Amino acid sequence: MHILRKSQDRGYADHGWLKSYHSFSFAGYHDQQFMGWGNLRVINEDRIEAGKGFGEHGHQNMEIISYVLSGELAHRDSLGNVKAIPPGDVQRMSAGTGVRHSEFNHAKGQETHFLQIWILPNQQNVAPSYEQKKISTQTKQGTLVLAASSDGQDHAVKIHADAKVYVGLFDQNETANLSLDPTRKAYVHLVKGLLVVNGQALTAGDALFIEDETNITVTDGRHAEVLVFDLAA
Repeated sequence: MHILRKSQDRGYADHGWLKSYHSFSFAGYHDQQFMGWGNLRVINEDRIEAGKGFGEHGHQNMEIISYVLSGELAHRDSLGNVKAIPPGDVQRMSAGTGVRHSEFNHAKGQETHFLQIWILPNQQNVAPSYEQKKISTQTKQGTLVLAASSDGQDHAVKIHADAKVYVGLFDQNETANLSLDPTRKAYVHLVKGLLVVNGQALTAGDALFIEDETNITVTDGRHAEVLVFDLAA
């Protein structure tokens, strides 16, 4: 079974310097039907104006992934990390017992467009930590590449959660298949372009909620960038 949720049905907040679409209930957006999916709790699609950003704030017991689509995100945290996150990099912060951080767009005259993803951990009160890895365009083209997982294999950052996150770029006749355990849940989020997933046509910002299925098939991409989540039910 799969259910389509259109991009325009997400929550939306316009703070001037920040424009954000919320896939699940977050801050001032609340919808009891969309409190998360499996252990996936937040996907915010954020656009930050040049010179602006999120001031220092805290997190605890959450796995937080940032995936930059364009521009650049500057990260600073209480662990001593000062990092620039360019497009193609996957950044993971395990908040665990508690961490404070800030995120800013320091690129002059250029908007930063990124996804902020929160996944519920399967271990509480771990020591907070940070990790960042690059996945090249060539590596993602025409396939689904593991970007985050509990064991951090291949190109993936390591998360303290029963989940896997895949990323891929698809165009023209490129296809990919991903096997699923039907007792788990999956979630597909199309970042840009056009794509067909399990026979369902998606446009940028659309999502597909999947359960009781054994396979994800990705076809007919048109300049598509997609994230696929394999999640605990």
